[in-house]
Amino acid sequence: MKSRFTDDDAEQAAQLLAFAMRPRLLPSRDNTYRALLRRYRHDGAFRTLTGRIAAGLGLRVLGEHEDIGLAIAATGSSPFETRMETYARRTQKEGGYAERFLHGIIHLAVAAVSFPRPDDLAEDEYVGRVSVDVVDAVVREACDRLREKAASREESADVPSDAPELELAWHAYANRPETFPTKDKRRAMNTTKGMVARALNFLAEQGFLTPMKNAGDDVFQTTRRYQLQVRELAATSAFEELVAMGVVLPIAAPARPGTRAEDSEDV
Repeated sequence: MKSRFTDDDAEQAAQLLAFAMRPRLLPSRDNTYRALLRRYRHDGAFRTLTGRIAAGLGLRVLGEHEDIGLAIAATGSSPFETRMETYARRTQKEGGYAERFLHGIIHLAVAAVSFPRPDDLAEDEYVGRVSVDVVDAVVREACDRLREKAASREESADVPSDAPELELAWHAYANRPETFPTKDKRRAMNTTKGMVARALNFLAEQGFLTPMKNAGDDVFQTTRRYQLQVRELAATSAFEELVAMGVVLPIAAPARPGTRAEDSEDV
């Protein structure tokens, strides 16, 4: 059976995915990207072809919007996946198991602070706000809750092997210093606030967050691209467990973690 797709169709679909893998490139800044995105939105056959090529590369299309372009995510089998051990090695001299766990819960906390309520995550126009101080406070509050949970079971400080993954990490995070300055007055990267700052800046580099003007170096707001990613993350047990602890809203509320797009500051 002859394929209904031409070689040009396949090349254009692959080109669209290549644009999508450059998250800071927006359709408004590239005429070819904008044209390909328009075709993807209005040509069902081309949309199917793009999805099939993405699947063959271990990628999944999360959605599209003229403001952000095509949003994609790598599956566990994709060579394009950023693994936590690789991320940990990029941020620390040593990227051992404990470091990977700490980085993992930090990214979970960033997502939970950015979209603290289910309605926030579901509403396309919602823009979340997140900062280093709020994320660190949320994780430390979660650590306290988990410590109380362990104490209520009259267990020792040794975490049981069958404990939820967040409970496996609380003692490591709680025992890590929040911050201390280096000789050149910068924040040490192996402190919890240093690790949170690295996470937020990494997400900004990937087009998931944008720095907020006139709010300091440690405050960011979310993008549509990040909202699509967190919708996928919200199905994981670790994310559900963190939100279920009820620590996000009480801490995040004073910092005004989110706002509607029409009320947000220009970035």
